[in-house]
Amino acid sequence: MGSRDSEDRHLSIRETPARSDYDEGLRGLTLDDVTPNSALVSCQHAFAGTRTTPIVTPIYHSVTYIMDNVDDALNCFKDGGSIYSRISNPTCEATECAINALERGAGSLTFASGMAAVSSVFLGFLKTGDHVVYQMPCYPGTATALKHMAANFQVQLTYVTDVAAEAFEKAIRPNTKLIWLETPCNPNVLVVDIKAVVDLAKPKGILVGVDSTFASPYHQQPIRHGADFAMQSCSKYMGGHLDLIGGCVTTRTVEQWRVLKHMQSSFGGMLSPHDASLVLRGLRTLPLRMKKHSENALLVAKFLEEHPKVERVHYPGLESHPQHEVAKKQMVGGFSAMIMAEIKGGSKGGATVAQSVRIFKLAVSLGGAQSILEHPYSMTHGRYLLSEEETKLSGVTAGMLRISVGIEDAEDLIADLKQALDKVDLS
Repeated sequence: MGSRDSEDRHLSIRETPARSDYDEGLRGLTLDDVTPNSALVSCQHAFAGTRTTPIVTPIYHSVTYIMDNVDDALNCFKDGGSIYSRISNPTCEATECAINALERGAGSLTFASGMAAVSSVFLGFLKTGDHVVYQMPCYPGTATALKHMAANFQVQLTYVTDVAAEAFEKAIRPNTKLIWLETPCNPNVLVVDIKAVVDLAKPKGILVGVDSTFASPYHQQPIRHGADFAMQSCSKYMGGHLDLIGGCVTTRTVEQWRVLKHMQSSFGGMLSPHDASLVLRGLRTLPLRMKKHSENALLVAKFLEEHPKVERVHYPGLESHPQHEVAKKQMVGGFSAMIMAEIKGGSKGGATVAQSVRIFKLAVSLGGAQSILEHPYSMTHGRYLLSEEETKLSGVTAGMLRISVGIEDAEDLIADLKQALDKVDLS
């Protein structure tokens, strides 16, 4: 009986300690052939036993990777594999696989920020003399990057203030290379019909890129509607916890992916493996979070729409939204959680609500578990980023709030907005 008990106990532990490559014989070298210091610095774990795969992708911090022979480097370039983490990293590639499983493109790439992703598309696919059509409003960083391309590379720009496909068609020139969309757009939460724009662009050989950050890839997959590029800020819904900076682009074709891969590795805009692991963690719960985000946002939007101190509300899930029908066919499983609400009383009204909320936090960014809001006229879309003319063309008003609804309970969020609105003095 005692012998059997001893055997059972041993089944729960391994029989041999972990060993190094020196223990196993490193091309003829053993621990007796080197000093302890040299062994400490250079030893590698010599795996023994049954190969298993970790259910959570490890964070590969390594800069470089050991090869068996000199031909391995070229083989890695051709067939895949890691040589140097600026070029490829297993943690980042695992994250890119997960993103593409949702976006359904030819491939996805992760970048150090959303703007690194956007600028890589611009630098990879635009040249001197090309023309770009983009919408206004859009994320100010995108507008700034495009103006840099115009000033330094003589790329021609035309912006449109109407999100109807016909407005983009009128702006097309013989040298138009790219139409860049943002839907829902920042901060007005207007919706562009992606397929309608693609249908007019494709016969002319024009590329279409879509910043789909406000929707998240759970609610909207631009590649399914024919877009060439689906861009996301991973800092937002994909990460979901407001604890990382990152971006990604999914391409329609492998050739487009290769061009962007060259941009990513040549200019060094890759995502860090630590941040990639945070994105991958966030993606695992994205469907659950987005359902709660969307359910909350619809309830909050309906409350705001009926409040007497709110001038207007834009939320794609409301029947009153000017592109509600487009959103219904283009977005799936809900309408995400971004709301534009214009508060009566102008800047004073908007600022009063922004500074009076308690559960909502006054902060830039969006897409996290916590509810936050901001005052675009003073913060993200003000004169320090856009010209006075651009601000007016964007439709950004002094009373406007951009609201990112989180996953708290909706009744608490509504109560918080109600008490803040009660403080608005319209006399």
